[in-house]
Amino acid sequence: MIVLAAVFAVLGAASNAVGTAFQRKAASAVPSGGGLRLLMALARHPVWLAGICGVLASAMFQALALVNGPMTLVQPLFIMELPFALLVAAPLMRRRLPSAGWWAVAAVVAGLTLVLVSFAPSGSKDQAAMVRWIPALVACLGAMAGAVALARPERSPLLRAAVLAAAAATGNALTAAMLKSASHTLDVQGFAAFLTTWQTYGFAVVGVSSLLLLENALQAGSLAASQPALTIGDATVSLLLGILLFGEEVRTGVWLLPELVGAGFIVWGVLRLIHVVPHAQQTLTGSTTDRPADAADRPADATDRPADATD
Repeated sequence: MIVLAAVFAVLGAASNAVGTAFQRKAASAVPSGGGLRLLMALARHPVWLAGICGVLASAMFQALALVNGPMTLVQPLFIMELPFALLVAAPLMRRRLPSAGWWAVAAVVAGLTLVLVSFAPSGSKDQAAMVRWIPALVACLGAMAGAVALARPERSPLLRAAVLAAAAATGNALTAAMLKSASHTLDVQGFAAFLTTWQTYGFAVVGVSSLLLLENALQAGSLAASQPALTIGDATVSLLLGILLFGEEVRTGVWLLPELVGAGFIVWGVLRLIHVVPHAQQTLTGSTTDRPADAADRPADATDRPADATD
């Protein structure tokens, strides 16, 4: 079951990455705008429809992964979405992933492997008692609300990006916890019970809220501030929710050292990917043109940075 959960989680991360890349590709081919007109323009592009299918497939794979394994295994594997997205976007945007980018991907994979092997996640209840849900909901929703209050427009862009990304990460983890519970209800009790459980509507509402927070985080400031908060935040909050809600277990003690080393590799790899891959900002935010105000935030190309020519 653990292996099956891991396979489904990786497929979910890959599907979401493909969906994201295809949606960004379609968005670059339509006139700028918003609202229903933009949606109708995108819907005429087969590439955008393929992207939507990728996102839906990702949600299905995530649900299957959470039904078959612990959150402490499934959610960290979704870290792979970032390297997957950049790898898929490179040929779509007719760009080549530089050698330094491949080393960064290797660092993310190695760090994630080290973390999960050290964690050795085990044990997972299918449902959590309401007495456990209440403090989890209060803590997560309170943290998200506090982050929104802290990220006022007059704050620095880096702080706003990091805080909003952390809020989105918290929401993603809470969404996964409710999805796990609702998916088990669907598996055991059927569709009618799935429609009557509060977790079904909870993961829909929190999931949309998290998406909006993420979009605001990506627009607020540099990816170097938002992406590590999103990547590590989701995995950390998922770890806590898995232990507190579903009774999952991970190794601690001496295993904390390799776990921290693995987390360091992941953060370095994520930051390196953002730094050396020129289309990272476009892939994750969907922007097709660079704004002058964000010039300092854009990843620089090797030709613009002589000092990095060796990369």
